[in-house]
Amino acid sequence: MNHRLLLAAAPLLLATPAAAREAPSPARQRATVEKLVSFGTRHSLSSATDPKRGIGAARSWVAGEFASLSRACGGCIATERLSRRFVGPRAPDGVVIEDVLGVQKGNDPNRYIIVGAHIDSRVTDVMNVTSDAPGANDDASGVALVLEAARILSKEKFAANIVYVAFSGEEQGLWGATLLAETARARGWQVDAMLNNDIVGNTVGQGGVTIDGYVRVFSEGIRSSESLVEAIERRGVGGEDDGPSRALAKAIDGIAGTLPGGFGVFVDRRPDRFGRGGDHEPFLKQGYPAVRFSVAAENWDRQHQDVRTENGRVYADTIEGMDFPYLAKVTAINVATIARLAAAPAAPPVASISGALSYDTKVTWTAVPGATRYKIYWRRADAAAWTQSREATGTSLDVAGVPVDDHFFGVAAVGANGAESLVTFAGREKK
Repeated sequence: MNHRLLLAAAPLLLATPAAAREAPSPARQRATVEKLVSFGTRHSLSSATDPKRGIGAARSWVAGEFASLSRACGGCIATERLSRRFVGPRAPDGVVIEDVLGVQKGNDPNRYIIVGAHIDSRVTDVMNVTSDAPGANDDASGVALVLEAARILSKEKFAANIVYVAFSGEEQGLWGATLLAETARARGWQVDAMLNNDIVGNTVGQGGVTIDGYVRVFSEGIRSSESLVEAIERRGVGGEDDGPSRALAKAIDGIAGTLPGGFGVFVDRRPDRFGRGGDHEPFLKQGYPAVRFSVAAENWDRQHQDVRTENGRVYADTIEGMDFPYLAKVTAINVATIARLAAAPAAPPVASISGALSYDTKVTWTAVPGATRYKIYWRRADAAAWTQSREATGTSLDVAGVPVDDHFFGVAAVGANGAESLVTFAGREKK
């Protein structure tokens, strides 16, 4: 029998349907990238005070863009500039790292969705702070995505807060992301999702390889923040492919499939590109669901390079190497994902299963404020994607004829507006 529970529902506002929402503008994003490139270099150790050149001028411009968007939406975005001094091998004398945030307030003061990209750029020598470092694709493309997402989503109201952020210090050691992740933890934010967009604006890769039909989304399976006991428990229930960040990546894949145009997601089952990292990693360390978006075909001649041509071969991260319609499609997936998760209740904190020595499975979960019902998913243990589901209004469901030994289960919370949370993987029932 299902135990039915009347939930005290926090108000959830219906987001604009994706079909009615404004599409991202390739022209606007090009203009943003051109503006960021115009600052010459955005190296984190470049001038913080020059009004025209360097990281300081670029950050001030982004802050101005957030302020302008806020005026357009009646003050819905609060601009904040977080800063802290960091010292490390790539800043031996220390440097003040600053993040520029635009915070769109939601109904729930505790829940946050974060979408970010790093504003800093570099050339071949990571310590070279004077040479021009256009950083068009790495990562003005991501900043353009963040600003365009803010422009579109600021026209709507959501349950969760949305944080749009331009990080500094990525090339020095993920310092800006570390600053925000640790600030989120210190402030007690419940971060339901963090979307990192880094190198998201080209379709022609190394050697002329062209891939324009999908974007890669990288995610961890087993959480880097798990204790040894938690990792052993996850291994024991077979949940290696269903940690919160992997659930986020799978949700993004599903959301992309609902958008027009046939542009897809490659769910890349590792935390980042092989042997490399990005600004989502400090959030993973804090236990937050976080993923990285990156192009399908990287061009390393256009990353971290002095601007030059050698034997007819161009080395430069300049705007000529970008594809803005592609960037707009990646932006649309980000926008749709943020809108769904920010409009939905939080995911159930805990879900569990029981049914050993039985052909039936009982699924139980903790109640979520704002949820009017729950969606219980399951799949055979040899499958990667959920194949079946059933809804319930209580906090348990008996699934007859589906043996626990051969199936995985998960639970999502659904709001009155139909918006659905991430799926919480169901582990072993605690006695």
